[in-house]
Amino acid sequence: MNTDAFPLAARHDRDPIVEIGGVAVGGRELVLVAGPCSVESEAQLRAAAQAARSAGASILRGGAYKPRTSPYAFQGLGEAGLELLRAIGEETGLAVVTEALEPGQVALVARYADAIQIGSRSMHVAPLLRAAGESGLPVLLKRGMSATLEEFLLAAETVMLAGNDNVVLCERGIRTFDTYTRNCLDVGAISALKRLTRLPVLADPSHATGRRELVTDAALAAVAAGADGLLVEAHPDPASARSDADQQLEPSELADLAERVRRLAPALDRALPGPVPRGEAAPAEAAELDGVVRQLREQISDNDRRIVDAINARIELVARMHTYKAARGLPLYDRRREDALRRELRGSNAGPLSSEGLDQLVTELLELTRRELARAYGRPGRAA
Repeated sequence: MNTDAFPLAARHDRDPIVEIGGVAVGGRELVLVAGPCSVESEAQLRAAAQAARSAGASILRGGAYKPRTSPYAFQGLGEAGLELLRAIGEETGLAVVTEALEPGQVALVARYADAIQIGSRSMHVAPLLRAAGESGLPVLLKRGMSATLEEFLLAAETVMLAGNDNVVLCERGIRTFDTYTRNCLDVGAISALKRLTRLPVLADPSHATGRRELVTDAALAAVAAGADGLLVEAHPDPASARSDADQQLEPSELADLAERVRRLAPALDRALPGPVPRGEAAPAEAAELDGVVRQLREQISDNDRRIVDAINARIELVARMHTYKAARGLPLYDRRREDALRRELRGSNAGPLSSEGLDQLVTELLELTRRELARAYGRPGRAA
């Protein structure tokens, strides 16, 4: 496969780790993301979160908005579900990931979650990918049920072109002719993605199999193939679940899955954090720290949004300049202007950005402007 098609996601020397609510995804430690398919009630979510934390999970998953095949099926609790995820995530010390179904939901989901999930059905929805990328939060991108690996990585590229490098891929099984399992876990794709891209890769054995008794075996196969973690559906009482009852694990089954992964991990030079005793509360210091981190994260996100707005304004201004120059037969590229720009920025840079970092930033900015001009306006040339 030609990786030139997805230069941002392609494998290179940049750090492969993505942080979700302080949890490092893509390092030596495996990450367990666990929780119910749907948020149904406060009691249900709290029991699921406590079971997840007891098993060694560090991230809580759960759907507040559910893309159901039938319009008569349970569609989720909406914002009330998001509020429960945030409150119980903080209560149990778990980061939160949940799905946004449309661009208009992204800002709301971003208020409550530590990462935005793009589901299999939405992988090809470019406006949603761009909105999630612009949110400033990490994006957990699931492979479409019939998507090729190249299509999957181009979806990731769409998110990253919005200025967001924090993308985690999730192999959740692809549709085949078989009906015994819900989907077919593409174990080879996990290994391939680890070679093709620098992005962390998770596996979702719950959706891949659709059968509770197969989830643990599929999870072990995914870890052996190189997955950086697992996304597992678990419910305190799967028989009463309002969605995906057949594939959700009971708390004891989740604990068994985690323990078996924990025993396998050292053979792969990996590790899964140990279980946390049930009922052990998150320290008060951690809760206070989480509030500080959340406040700082919001400030960083506001700053990043201003940066994106400034870049968009720059591209529009350069496009106007090119139009003016082209109409008068003037050369589009002026090297002296680029050198002057670098000198001006060096003179106004008060740090902590280093001179080397500033030069790299200017180079990337000029190259980005060039690419975006060509893409949006069909105009070649450098843009200083």
